[in-house]
Amino acid sequence: MGRNLQAIILAAGYARRMRPLTNSTHKTLLEINDESVLSHIIQKLVKNDITDITLVLGYLADELKEHVEQRFPDIVFNYVVNEDYDTTNNLVSLHMALEEVELRSDVIIIESDLIYSEEVLQQILNSKYENVALVDHFQPGMDGTVVSINGNQITGVIPPHLQGEDFNFNDKFKTLNIYKFSSEFCFGPFKDLLSHYTSSRKDSYYELMLGVIIYLRAETIHAEILNGEKWAEIDDPNDLQIARYKFENKPKKILDEAYGGFWNYDVTDFCYLRNMYFPPSAMLSELKNNLTKTIFEYGSSQKILNRKMSYFLECSEDHVVCVNGISQLYPIMRNHFRGRSVLHPSPTFGDYFRVFPEASHYYDEVGIDTTDFENTEEEVIIFVNPNNPTGSMVSSEWIYEFAETHPDKTILVDESFIDFSDEPSLVPMLMKKPVQNVIVITSLSKIMGIAGLRLGYCYTHNEEFLETLRNEIPIWNINTIAENFLEILLKFRREYGESLVHVKADRESFFNELRKVDFIKHLYPGGGNYLLAELTLDDEQLSDLNDHFLSEHNLYLKPVSEKFRTGNWMRFAVHNPTENENLVQRLTEYSPISTKTV
Repeated sequence: MGRNLQAIILAAGYARRMRPLTNSTHKTLLEINDESVLSHIIQKLVKNDITDITLVLGYLADELKEHVEQRFPDIVFNYVVNEDYDTTNNLVSLHMALEEVELRSDVIIIESDLIYSEEVLQQILNSKYENVALVDHFQPGMDGTVVSINGNQITGVIPPHLQGEDFNFNDKFKTLNIYKFSSEFCFGPFKDLLSHYTSSRKDSYYELMLGVIIYLRAETIHAEILNGEKWAEIDDPNDLQIARYKFENKPKKILDEAYGGFWNYDVTDFCYLRNMYFPPSAMLSELKNNLTKTIFEYGSSQKILNRKMSYFLECSEDHVVCVNGISQLYPIMRNHFRGRSVLHPSPTFGDYFRVFPEASHYYDEVGIDTTDFENTEEEVIIFVNPNNPTGSMVSSEWIYEFAETHPDKTILVDESFIDFSDEPSLVPMLMKKPVQNVIVITSLSKIMGIAGLRLGYCYTHNEEFLETLRNEIPIWNINTIAENFLEILLKFRREYGESLVHVKADRESFFNELRKVDFIKHLYPGGGNYLLAELTLDDEQLSDLNDHFLSEHNLYLKPVSEKFRTGNWMRFAVHNPTENENLVQRLTEYSPISTKTV
């Protein structure tokens, strides 16, 4: 027996925020898992025996009609067309539907820019309340109308234009724009209020009418609150990508291609590396307080940026260059060292392989034998200290002495993780007794937990390289938020030092716990904020583990097998103790798939 419900799907709008994807295609026909968004909605309704479906159309109405009739030939759809879709909002579309739809039963109202799991629809269909909205806990990245709730009753509807600068979202809920209304309410007071407002406010939204009804206590609207069920609202192309991440069977591929921007995804990232204890809350508060000034101003000149970086390093500004993350230096180094022979570690950062494709390699699997460098013929030698992903270290004092005794070679040292180690940086040694052939580059993004600010430096007494940097780097080189961070940083030296102590302690605890995982063959202690593990898993098992942890636990892991000549390897970023413990627990509980035999 079918449910005693009819559905109204609002699909009239042009979706300006989805351009250019909607220039010639309706938003609801964009595909997720090889199926249109609209088809996903209708499929779930039909699966629950809801076949009395009205579509409110406008933009590309004929295209939508053709699509649903081909996709669902057994359903006789009702159509309502809002010819003024381009100048009106959903208040008019819903009012037209209620005017033209024959009253047969209670009503499910769904906006067409949603995709959701079966459990989401079940929650509202099974709700004991007559008039109810689906809502979810508000999270960063959500936008649109929010509601306040007391118990399971909606007490206020707050549209975006009332969400001011100091608006508190902590106790608010986001509406999914899926509603179940009784026929008496829907075709009575709600319809009457819509009729009243459409005569003068055609550019408004029906959610505001619900707010008026709640404010006047003309009807009680309840809320069904989701508890982790999957859904996504698709308002712009970025939302479409997030929806595909949630609902397509390739989340790892999406993250692997993105290389970041993970704030949009519900994932704990054990791939990318940062200091979990810095910046402290007081520093973040100061950055936030200054934001309304810094985002409207131009940054300082490169000369001033170099000076501000020298204050942090406590060195002469003549030998330091502030950079927009050390990734800015890679193409500059490629051109500067063009025609010279280069030696760098393998494995290491992929940037060195891209920048120096003809370079020779010294192998780090795991550990570096410094005696191998005595007879090297290459003109430029690169040390990544500690190396990534191995964590291998070379004594800073040995590098300094090697540079002194080989003045014909340029020694480039990447110290992006050195503060997590027990080795000192080369920079104070070079300040005390300069060596012309040493170039030190460091990313502050990782050691200070500010990957989004893109901040780093180069320190050297090599005048030739300094001149290259002065010529290549633009006058406005880093954004003002990063510059402000550099200024504030001077007040937080003690907190930064304390953060490193915490990271090292967490790394040791994480190391001891990971050793309990059965399929970790060998775990290597290292000098970075990460640990390298050699695994007993074969390729198929490793792939299954990565997919399982992302889809089932929202844990994104970093296999690094392609960097090594043999075996399967994983690099684990060191997080806070709670997240580290959660990962270890999941790993110890996980049972690798059986290897296929021939």
